[in-house]
Amino acid sequence: MFDKLFPNVGQYWPDFAQATLDTIVMTVSTVVIAGLIGILLGLLLLSTSEEGLAPNRVIYVILDKIVDIGRAIPFIILLVVIIPFTRLLVGSSIGTAAVTVPIVVGTIPFFARMVQNTLLEVDSGVIEAAKAMGSSNLGIIFRVYLKEGLVPILRDLNFTTISIIGLTAMAGIVGGGGLGNMAVQYGYQRGANDVTFVALVFVLLIVFVSQILGNLLIKLVLHGRKA
Repeated sequence: MFDKLFPNVGQYWPDFAQATLDTIVMTVSTVVIAGLIGILLGLLLLSTSEEGLAPNRVIYVILDKIVDIGRAIPFIILLVVIIPFTRLLVGSSIGTAAVTVPIVVGTIPFFARMVQNTLLEVDSGVIEAAKAMGSSNLGIIFRVYLKEGLVPILRDLNFTTISIIGLTAMAGIVGGGGLGNMAVQYGYQRGANDVTFVALVFVLLIVFVSQILGNLLIKLVLHGRKA
């Protein structure tokens, strides 16, 4: 029954396994790297803004424009534009490692802005109380902003993960590896629609699992606070 519905899939199972692994590697790498850099950049934007802990108009304007420009560049164009940088960094412009670079670069501005906006929602009264108690700016960042904003930031990261998985699939168009490449190279280009469909199912499964794990992490953090 399966072979009748998906006549071309059976011969590609080893390729599907490798493509799934590549997609997971690209996603996890991007979540970790872009997550950390995005949080740092978001904190810098927050701190150097006019009402921040350490206002600095020059630094803020530069960072703000970089983030705005980064968010405005379509990912497919970004893939091509930073090829020299990608080659310098990983020695190639194709493959899983090479495509991870533009995915990270493309994700950082979006996540940084989300972090900035999320931390703006932290109760100003708590911040003022910390200042009154003599906390340093660094202390306020760790004990107030990151502590109070941890759960919302995790929710932002959970949401961003879906976009990252979508970018890994899009990267398959330019030979980036992963399930996107599987769908294009082995499915679309060879007229094997069943391969494309199964690749889509695998991508959706990764999305669902990532969301379950993300929600579980958020619940653990919330439970730890109540304990």
